[in-house]
Amino acid sequence: MPQNWATFGGDLHLDLAVGGGSRRAGLERALRDAIRAGRLTPGTRLPSTRGLATELGLARNTVSAAYDQLVAEGYLAARHGSGTVVAGLPHPPHPTSPPAPPEAAAPRYDLRPGSPDVSTFPTTAWVRSLRRALATAPASRYDYGAPAGTRELRTVLSEYLGRARGVLASPERIVVTSGYVQALALLAGVVEGQIATEDPGLPFHRELIRRHGRGVAPIPVDRHGVRADLLSTKERAVLVTPAHQYPTGATLAPGRRNSLTEWARATGGLIVEDDYDGEFRYDRQPVGALQGMAPDHVVYIGTASKTLGPALRLAWMVLPAHLVEPVTDAKRYADAHTESLGQLALADLIATHGYDRHVRACRLRYRRRRDLLVARLGRRHPLGGIAAGLHAMITLPAGGPTEGEVLATAADRGLAVGELGSHWHTVGTGAGERPQGIIVGYGTPPERGYLAALDTLARVLRGV
Repeated sequence: MPQNWATFGGDLHLDLAVGGGSRRAGLERALRDAIRAGRLTPGTRLPSTRGLATELGLARNTVSAAYDQLVAEGYLAARHGSGTVVAGLPHPPHPTSPPAPPEAAAPRYDLRPGSPDVSTFPTTAWVRSLRRALATAPASRYDYGAPAGTRELRTVLSEYLGRARGVLASPERIVVTSGYVQALALLAGVVEGQIATEDPGLPFHRELIRRHGRGVAPIPVDRHGVRADLLSTKERAVLVTPAHQYPTGATLAPGRRNSLTEWARATGGLIVEDDYDGEFRYDRQPVGALQGMAPDHVVYIGTASKTLGPALRLAWMVLPAHLVEPVTDAKRYADAHTESLGQLALADLIATHGYDRHVRACRLRYRRRRDLLVARLGRRHPLGGIAAGLHAMITLPAGGPTEGEVLATAADRGLAVGELGSHWHTVGTGAGERPQGIIVGYGTPPERGYLAALDTLARVLRGV
């Protein structure tokens, strides 16, 4: 019959009955199988014969004989003064496991966009907030949570978003999600019809929308942001990055903001505002969120991924009233609720202004990095999107090296950067007529490697 032992400090399941035969043979076979399968690893100390006999309800002589047999076979080793340990596998397992695919080598210098400098994560402040949250949380917070998120986080988000981003939000209209990707997936599941996305824009978002059965329509972007005048009644929603368009870095012009909200009011369409790095603006006050202009027609999505770190998987949606119940219901069936302890810690971090202090410190750090990028490259290469965010776009001159050639040269020097080409809706079609560019993320590299990364990038671009 199946048995378990825990004498040596961990539980191990042994089925002594499989294969029949005596109890000694069953124990030998069970231990042999556990070693072959890797459930008992080399060097693991086994219980004493007396201890294991007591745990499994066997005679001590039965266990001693089984140990002696496995020692003779090379599976176990008896060490004087230290008991019996697993010696390893005398013969390779059959069938042989396929070798793991080799992992791509990390670049020496990483200037790809999409991530902050995670080495700046406020570990001390986060641990302090987590301790406070756990010390004061009622026992019910360790149970299943509300699909919309903890009341504590939604309440402080309501105040913070209104103060910092101009968002009009009551706690009842906020839904906390497990990252931005889940927020967009929930919306794609409840919004009917075709969804427009910026062109160029993040291809992952387009694919996510398609995988939820929605059509995707391209809406061009220029230096003033998305061309809202090209939206029609065919689109039921449009996904935009108005504070700092990704990847061009354009800020949506005031006239375009008005046109976009007018389209939503006239057609009943929905604006999905991705405010992924709205806290980071350097040359003037941050542009307020679009949501404040039309709260009944805009879904505002914010995230802790750029301010704190992607590992937290915490994001939030501020919804028009008519979408609160459908989205909450979709969240319930997606994963029941986002983990609660991180929500409580973030709520405390915001309420005690530790979050504000961290964002201000990061804003200064990223501005210095932006300034170094401009000083190193700005005189020779046109830089776009440098007023805000964590990335800039370098436009490549017509007739010069292509994006692919620049990326290949960079890779040869151990440098990774992003490229504009994959962000177009129709990759490859009409590529010769489109601007060529590379995207530089200055949030990703740690402080100690940033200047060397810029020097390498300058050498790569020297011939462009």
